[in-house]
Amino acid sequence: MPTCPNGHPSAADDYCDVCGGLMTGAAPTPPPAARTTGGHPPAAGGAAGASTGAGQPPGSPDEPCPVDDTPRTGRFCETCGYDFETGNRPGGPLVTSPTLQMPVGAPAASTPSRRQPAGQPVPRPVAGPGGWSAVVAADRAYFETVLAELGPDAGSLSFPPYAPERRYMLVGPQVRIGRRSASRGFTPEIDLSAPPEDPGVSHVHAVLLARPDGTWVLVDPGSTNGTTLNGSADPIEFNVEVPVHDGDRIHVGAWTTITLRKD
Repeated sequence: MPTCPNGHPSAADDYCDVCGGLMTGAAPTPPPAARTTGGHPPAAGGAAGASTGAGQPPGSPDEPCPVDDTPRTGRFCETCGYDFETGNRPGGPLVTSPTLQMPVGAPAASTPSRRQPAGQPVPRPVAGPGGWSAVVAADRAYFETVLAELGPDAGSLSFPPYAPERRYMLVGPQVRIGRRSASRGFTPEIDLSAPPEDPGVSHVHAVLLARPDGTWVLVDPGSTNGTTLNGSADPIEFNVEVPVHDGDRIHVGAWTTITLRKD
């Protein structure tokens, strides 16, 4: 299996499907110009959403992730989201879908799945601290600010014509926001790789951490394009816990806004 310049094995031979870096010998895809407001790096073209490059937090290369042996580059493993500080592992076996992903307003399932024995109740997702959820939407206003920052060299970025809202329950000690990696069998709890895939989202772009008092904090472990809150032009600092509240809007990638709700 080919290995990228950062040492990651990759099934793809153009861009590393772990970190998004250009594989040796591959022709680069011209990215749009860098976002100049708020210190955002460029929204890459073919390698968009990678978690390497300028602004990457310092790490200890001698400390591999105990889950998948990825070299440490910050607090969280860039491949699976393992928390080096607390020792929290990704929740159970990696699956191909989040705990709950459904369009906002869609009716709840009323029939058992094919694998559910007849006559037994359908299990329901268990809500996290305080019964929080996250609503994911394509945000036109946020997209326009991204285009304004990139200027005339925004490349082929275009707002998706159809992107229904989705709601995810915040379950467990941590909820990862990012994109699925097929080669690693990794799927974050809030998976933004479903069509229309936001090209500016990293595999582990941000992480929501549950607090004992029922609140949540947001951490950006070192995403390429940064994470902003509530329309701010300035991204949050890498590897710094930022308290979030009911109604807060998390902006990632080129057009994605995640609104937190305390149900």
